[in-house]
Amino acid sequence: MQGLAGKAILVTGSSTGIGRAMAQRLVASGAKVLVHGRDENEVAATCAELGPATAPASGDLADPATAQALVDATVAAFGRIDGLVNNAGIYPRGVLGETTAAFFDHVFAINTRAPLLCAEAAIRAFRLQKSGGSIVTVGSINAWCGQSNLTVYSMSKGALMTMTRNIANTVGREKIRANQLNVGWTFTASEDATQQSEGRKPGWQNEVPVELAPTGRIMQPEEIAAHTAFWLSDDSAPVSGQIYEVEQFPVIGRPH
Repeated sequence: MQGLAGKAILVTGSSTGIGRAMAQRLVASGAKVLVHGRDENEVAATCAELGPATAPASGDLADPATAQALVDATVAAFGRIDGLVNNAGIYPRGVLGETTAAFFDHVFAINTRAPLLCAEAAIRAFRLQKSGGSIVTVGSINAWCGQSNLTVYSMSKGALMTMTRNIANTVGREKIRANQLNVGWTFTASEDATQQSEGRKPGWQNEVPVELAPTGRIMQPEEIAAHTAFWLSDDSAPVSGQIYEVEQFPVIGRPH
């Protein structure tokens, strides 16, 4: 993708899963990527596989200081930062009526506070460079309502939609764009483990009811990565403040 060539991108949570697919797609499109994860070994292995266009960084986004550290690491590695992907997140189950303050605070610290702090740190760097920038935040289709056992998770992703529109409105005149991908059901090793822990058999992803996935399968990380690359790139400019549904079915007007 020509709109990404030479750009330096920070992708949080990019050592595994969807984030890793994003890093791979961005490198293939000519970008340089700061690979982030909590596990230093996973980060190192991803960088080794994706090659010299990557640089490693580890850190827990539950720590407020990590956001600025990751942006600083991107600038230190590549001399600049042109884009941010707020991808890292957690999705622990929780039964409505049993939410604890600690559970709520932990989910929001990682899923909502960290993306805001990362965005603010990136915006400060964009302003110093005076060259604009692009922020893509990974939300969830659950932001519109959510499953009964994902109330707090769904709330955390819903808040990101307001954040994205607010950022776009606030810094648009500085040629800084912010858009969000509300991602639907996607297959990853983590999701596979979660589904099997809840009783699904191995290979469940190949037998998904059409009510949940009209194509008969759930999406793959590489498909999400392709959309991420477009919204990061100059090819999607000047569009900003958009909530884009990366899903197989219409969210509004769906009969089932």
